[in-house]
Amino acid sequence: MAWLVLIFSGALEAVWAAALHRTAQATGRRRIAPGALFLVAVLASTGGLAIAMQSIPTGTAYAVWVGVGVVLTSAYAMASKVEPATAARILLLAGIVACVAGLKLVA
Repeated sequence: MAWLVLIFSGALEAVWAAALHRTAQATGRRRIAPGALFLVAVLASTGGLAIAMQSIPTGTAYAVWVGVGVVLTSAYAMASKVEPATAARILLLAGIVACVAGLKLVA
């Protein structure tokens, strides 16, 4: 169960990163809905990490949480055309996924 909480918390990291990106408007004003989503997602994400760390070693839990967040945030950025989806980028992100899976196997 702790691993599911950890993976979900990592996914929420991607949500809050995307929401943070959407808070600023071109005029410099802040948008409230993405800001509220950011706050809820960051609290839930770090709360889930804290829960998972009760039964998963700290270094492993943190690495998995960040890895899941990085991969999903990058995938979202590529899907929304904010970042280019190059073969090298996809290959390197696949390497992160492999490392996260490897941490689960050795935990």
